[in-house]
Amino acid sequence: MWCLGFMILLSLHSLCVKADVGDTDLNDLSEQQNSVKINKCCEHNEIMVNSVCRLAEKYNESVWNPQFKSEDGKDTTVKYFRYIYGVPNCETTQQRPIFDFRTSEDELNLLSDGRLRHVIHHEHGDNPVKDDPLMTNTLIHEAIVIPAVKEPSSYIHDQNKYCMDKIVITSSNVTGQYGLVCVPEVKINWRETSFLMKKVLNPLFHAIAMVLFLLVAIIYFVLPTLRDLAGNIITTINICLIVSQAADFVRIFTEFSNHVSFMITDIILYISLLGAFFWLNSFGFYIWKTFKSRNVFLRVTDVRKYCYYSSVVWSCVVLMAGMAICAHFLLDTGTNPYRKMKTQFSSSILIDDIEQETIGWLGIAIFFTPIAFTIIFNLFFYITTLKVIKRINIYGRIHYKLKGCFDLFLQLFLIMTMAWLFLLLSWLNFDGLLYAHIVVNLLQAILIFYVCVVKQSHVTFLLRKSCCYAEPIPTGEWGDEMTHMNGGNY
Repeated sequence: MWCLGFMILLSLHSLCVKADVGDTDLNDLSEQQNSVKINKCCEHNEIMVNSVCRLAEKYNESVWNPQFKSEDGKDTTVKYFRYIYGVPNCETTQQRPIFDFRTSEDELNLLSDGRLRHVIHHEHGDNPVKDDPLMTNTLIHEAIVIPAVKEPSSYIHDQNKYCMDKIVITSSNVTGQYGLVCVPEVKINWRETSFLMKKVLNPLFHAIAMVLFLLVAIIYFVLPTLRDLAGNIITTINICLIVSQAADFVRIFTEFSNHVSFMITDIILYISLLGAFFWLNSFGFYIWKTFKSRNVFLRVTDVRKYCYYSSVVWSCVVLMAGMAICAHFLLDTGTNPYRKMKTQFSSSILIDDIEQETIGWLGIAIFFTPIAFTIIFNLFFYITTLKVIKRINIYGRIHYKLKGCFDLFLQLFLIMTMAWLFLLLSWLNFDGLLYAHIVVNLLQAILIFYVCVVKQSHVTFLLRKSCCYAEPIPTGEWGDEMTHMNGGNY
């Protein structure tokens, strides 16, 4: 009996042990299934080398080993975690890289629940990314405004809104942590002057400017008697300005960068501005050449002349644009090829500027140097044409019409040149100059509409005639000076 009781107790003990082991295995299996998800930028055996994912063994480096922190900043461990490979899904918001080196202002802490905390220490330190020209060309680094407070600020990114990995900078042999995060949601502060000017008035002024330029283009295109060479040039200038305003309008909203390429908008902006100034230069050349000619009567139709001018102007624009784009991608090795596209997020995060990949300074110089030369050529056309006009004693109607075109050319030249100069000044690090450019941009559209439509008596006469009278407007390709040779209202 004693042996039988002992065997029964031994059997019951073994069953209890097996039950405990089974419960432990089930708990471990449940924990593995509910393991913490960690977003890793590169594959498991890869790390970030400069700005590209590379195999870690090729550089004799170990793979990234995540170090976890608790909510209060203390080191902790996570028993089970698994990687989610790839960049974060930011949808329509912008991505920005963060570099965590020992001497940098940024610190990346991976929390035990899989979230990422970005801590910003408001101290100046050596930054191996900024000091490395290679990394300046290959990485887009954000500038952080240093506030008056000394306590660090932080922001927590959710599990699917970031990725982390180990980074190695080969030129300086520095290792650290790399994070690619989605930009925090914008908190709008309607009382800030910067937000009102940059995010409210600036797009509003761009929209008004596009409407005014469009009105001028439609008026000079629809009214048949204004479709001479001068009218076609004015229409083309306004179309170029509309395109430049639209491209600049896109660049205002820097938080939406995944669906819009700022490189493309920059190229469109500079090409349209270059085209507008080249057409203005052709306008001055046309007036100068006509006044210099002994016979001012037209030997070639306006349509054929416009085709000649178009072939020359657009060929030059395409040539200069191709040179600028090639120079940017092939020759621009400076330390600052990316200009800042400013956006404001939240004063609690203390992030003010984010740099987008745009045309470098060498490309901008190739785009804008021809504009500077067109300004010089326009000054030459104005001075020489003015001398010719002063020597003319007897005015015919064609001379009178060309005199009106000359005055219009001078006004357009002054307006567009001043707006271009304020655009250059807006790139300086002064908010006042940027605000001045925003206001001058609207004034440019208002003044161009005034000098091209309101101030031109024959244009307002044709508008009243087409809108208020039942008489059809004469058509043909003879232009204003032939249609109104005996009209008396020019």
